[in-house]
Parts: sequence; C-alpha cells; structure tokens
Amino acid sequence: MSRPIVATIHSAALRQNLAIVRQAAPDSRIWSVVKANGYGHGIDRIWQHLSDTDGFALLNLEEAILLRERGWKKPILLLEGFFHSDELALLDRYRLTTSLHSNWQIKALAQARLSAPLDIYVKVNTGMNRLGFLPEQVHNVWQKLRALENVGEMTLMTHFAEAESAEGIVEPMKQVERAAEGLDCPRSLSNSAATLWHPEAHFDWVRPGIVLYGASPSGQWQDIASTGLKPAMTLTSDVIAVQTVKAGAGIGYGYRYHASEEQRIGIVACGYADGYPRHAPTGTPVMVDGVRTRTLGTVSMDMLAVDLTPCPQAGIGSKAELWGEQIKIDEVASSAGTVGYELMCALTPRVPVEVR
Repeated sequence: MSRPIVATIHSAALRQNLAIVRQAAPDSRIWSVVKANGYGHGIDRIWQHLSDTDGFALLNLEEAILLRERGWKKPILLLEGFFHSDELALLDRYRLTTSLHSNWQIKALAQARLSAPLDIYVKVNTGMNRLGFLPEQVHNVWQKLRALENVGEMTLMTHFAEAESAEGIVEPMKQVERAAEGLDCPRSLSNSAATLWHPEAHFDWVRPGIVLYGASPSGQWQDIASTGLKPAMTLTSDVIAVQTVKAGAGIGYGYRYHASEEQRIGIVACGYADGYPRHAPTGTPVMVDGVRTRTLGTVSMDMLAVDLTPCPQAGIGSKAELWGEQIKIDEVASSAGTVGYELMCALTPRVPVEVR
C-alpha cells in the first residue's frame, strides 16, 4: 500500500451498535440491513460482526448467495423482492424470504415450481409511493397469496418516509391498520429512525440500517449522541505536502478560496475518486494531528487542501481524519449538502480497507 489513504472498519462498533438496537427493541427480532455492500463497508467484511442478528436484509441476489455460501443459516430478506420470474429458482435453492409489491410477482410465484414454500413479506404503500399495494388492496392480495401452495409464512411490511419526526409515522400507521384489518399477521414496519424513536411501531421485526454503521437517520449526529452508537468506519490519510501562501493567493481548481493573510496549507491524499464529496465546500470539518480544522477550496480527484493554522505543529506525514470517531460522517455530509448514507456507499474500490 503506497498511497496513505485507508478506511478502517471497527468490528467492535458494529457489535455494539447491534446490541444497542436490540436494547431499543427488546421484544422484536432484527433484520440487519446490509444492502449496498453493507452500506459501503463490505458485506463480506462485516456480516460476521453482525451475526447476533436474527436475519439479514438486502437487495442483491449475489449478496444473499454470498452470505449463504459463507455459512449463514438464518433468514435473508430480499427487500425489493425478485426482479424476474426465473430468479425464483434461486430463492428456492437458497431459501430466501422475498418481499412482494406487484401483481406480476404474485402471478410468477403461483406458476413457479418450488421444492418448498417461500416466506413472503407483503409490501404496503402507506404514502411513500415507491413500492407496494395500497391499503385497500391488501386484503385481496393477502387472501390470494394465502391460497398458494408456494407461499409459507406471510408478514406485512411498509417503509416510513418521515420516521425522523415526532409525527412522521402517525398517518402511515393508520394506513397499516387499515391494511391489516381482519388479518392475523406479523408486521415489519420500523426502519432505523422508527427503531430508535417510535417503539409503538416495533412489532415483530425491525429493520435497522444506518444506525448499525453509527450514523444518524436524521442526518444530525446530535440526535444519536446519547445512544452509545459508534461510527463503524474511519477514513484517514496523510498530509503529503505543505504550502505557505501569501495573502490573496488562490487555492485549488477555480481559486474558490483565497487566503486573507499568509497561511500554511496542507495537502491531503484524498479526493473525490476515493469517495470524498467533490461538492464539499471550504469549511468542511477535518481533523489533522488530533486538531479540528477545515478544508479549503475545491476538492480534487486525488487531493484536498486543509487549513493548518489551528495546528502549526502539523506537517508532511501528519494524520488527517476525514470522517470517523472525531469527525462524524454526518458532519461532513451536512457540510456537503448530502447524507451520511451517500458518503458510506460512495467509498471507492481504490481505497484500501482494514478491519479491526
């Protein structure tokens, strides 16, 4: 490894975050959401550190098969279900639980030749308007599925669009009750935000995602500061050059920052080709040699500039934390006008990853 940038995955943080979720929803089982390659952490790197979960939830068949081939025996839920009818043979072979959100999926399931029934999650559209059946359609759908020999255990599921707010699940919960009227059915409703902040929505299975990786569902680190959740990824690099510039000098592409006085500038080996947001403005927080400072100017493909004024002792070889325990990923994301989810998922393959 010649370039100094590295992403460190903290296995203890993953285990602790899962334990905190279980404390928050002690009467529910947990689907640990590991979609998008474990939110950029690497599903093959992290799944064993989350193995106290009751099941894994994801999107890609390839990732589901990987978990089975690594020895995972417990449930796996395909959150978007199957995309083509011929995939049902793989769901059958690897014993995967599938969500259903469309009539064509019901038809495909009815026509499939399976060795045993598949467990089903029926998706209800409670207002987010992405996937799912309308509440008034659910009773019909449920009875149709219940009559199929290819269908095993059935669960009602939905996804909240605004669980971060105090009133955000009120109307969706009414829609769930409407959909479930007259049905004796397990439910899986809660995402990370509802798991933390809406115990009335926990029911049988919760589906935490972002909180397992130590970031906030609201995008504000302060909202989870008292929970004990820990960042599961730290991105660090080194200062590889130092420039002392005069007052008025421009920094980086487009000269989007000009020094107001003589200033020491550190150049860090990290850029948007590593997954750092190019649109992060001057002032985005960064830690150099344990001192909080800020980025300056435009983020380049391979480098970014930082202000060394607060850390005069820093020089070539000084460590820079781009996000992690000291600089929360939510802070960087907020500064860049995005969310921590995106930054985690944007980490690029050229960044070496260590698991500790």
